[in-house]
Amino acid sequence: MNRTLRHTSALTILAASMLAASAFAAPPGNDPAALGQIRNAALKSDWALERLADMTDLIGPRLSGSAGAAAAVTQVADAMRKLGATVTLQPVKVPHWVRGAETASLVEYAGRPAGVTQRVVLTALGGSGATPQAGLIAPVIVVRDFEELKARAAEVKGRIVLFDVAFDQQMAERGQAGTAYGQAVIYRGVGTRLAAQMGAAAVLVRSAGGADYRLPHTGASGLQDGARIPAAAVSAEDAMLMTRLAARGPLSMQLILTPQVLPDADSFNVIADFPGTDKADEIVIVSGHLDSWDLGTGANDDATGVVTAMAVIDTLKKLDFRPRRTIRMIAWMNEENGGRGGATYLEANKANAAKHIAAIESDEGSGRVFGMRTSVGNEAMKHFAPLKAALLPMQAGALQRADALGMGDLHGLEAAGVPSFAPLIDESTYFNYHHTPADTFDKVKPEDLRRHVAVMAVTTWYLANMEQPIGRANVPPRQ
Repeated sequence: MNRTLRHTSALTILAASMLAASAFAAPPGNDPAALGQIRNAALKSDWALERLADMTDLIGPRLSGSAGAAAAVTQVADAMRKLGATVTLQPVKVPHWVRGAETASLVEYAGRPAGVTQRVVLTALGGSGATPQAGLIAPVIVVRDFEELKARAAEVKGRIVLFDVAFDQQMAERGQAGTAYGQAVIYRGVGTRLAAQMGAAAVLVRSAGGADYRLPHTGASGLQDGARIPAAAVSAEDAMLMTRLAARGPLSMQLILTPQVLPDADSFNVIADFPGTDKADEIVIVSGHLDSWDLGTGANDDATGVVTAMAVIDTLKKLDFRPRRTIRMIAWMNEENGGRGGATYLEANKANAAKHIAAIESDEGSGRVFGMRTSVGNEAMKHFAPLKAALLPMQAGALQRADALGMGDLHGLEAAGVPSFAPLIDESTYFNYHHTPADTFDKVKPEDLRRHVAVMAVTTWYLANMEQPIGRANVPPRQ
């Protein structure tokens, strides 16, 4: 039976706490020994790895609106009920975009031998419009940035625009993978819209990723109803080939993309409450997003985030530990191509946002974890010494503060003043597989996943048992 999430009163949560109390030991709080027990238990458990295999091997891709996404909702809800959590399915209307045929060939270029064409490896971007069934043939113009697009505006109408902007892998290897991704991926969002507005027949972007294995990286385009044109990501190698050929002379492509934009579909956020004791009306969220793109099986993006959040409750249940505050595990729906799961939750919880003490989301893969990032206020940082001490034995005691983390599903809560947290992860190879067919179970190292669970579990427990709520996040003014 589907159940709509309603505003949960303090009395409701407290009642659930009283009913469950007999099954647990007295809460040990943030005693260093308790934090160490949680850390050590997580480091010995493969429960999260087993759930990861269930999700990626048995279900596979989980694009919003798909049968895979629906199956994942049921799978996660069932697993959390087995742990004794109170599960609520929160209805979310999600976009339903379906990939179709996607082929491309270079059919005209200077020096082309008679009868020769060259296949281009590409994949449609989420929200892409469609070509005619037989495809289209159009000249290609290659630009390196927005300034060049603007300078060549007169050439755009009726042509295929390629943004050949490389992902900076050296920056990623220096620990700035997120920044490198942001610099490249802006062309997938803003660039596609600009090309459509300027009358392009189609738009291509160089894949935003670090591995040059002729892998196309999908993702959401910036296209909306009424202004959808065919949009695709080409592999890095093919983008470079097209740039070289365009330098020789006129270049034309035959492009076939036949995706469909269907009516919005019914889906759900999966919410599982592990009730607290004396502060049960206060909530600490631990989360990941359940949907994924449809090329791979979404192992790193973001099945690992979901299963580590689930494993927080599994770890505490096995230790017979009860938190003071309610721990709320959320598997968000539709982070990838709409963000509607996070928006729906925020809208339903505006009245009790102040009861949300902190929110954690893991959505940056399963690389080696070194600690946590957070948007707590400056004054609150001094209260985390015991947490850092508990994580130091596993070399994960780093705590980095920023005014805002901007995690996709937590953005609204963070803007409302809820401090957010995210694992501090080595992302140097994350974007090699991100949004590609290669994002699969085998890319996840069991040891790193266990470390991930340990950091998430210790941090969640610590937040749920602090004597006083931590300082609210520093929310920068909106521009």
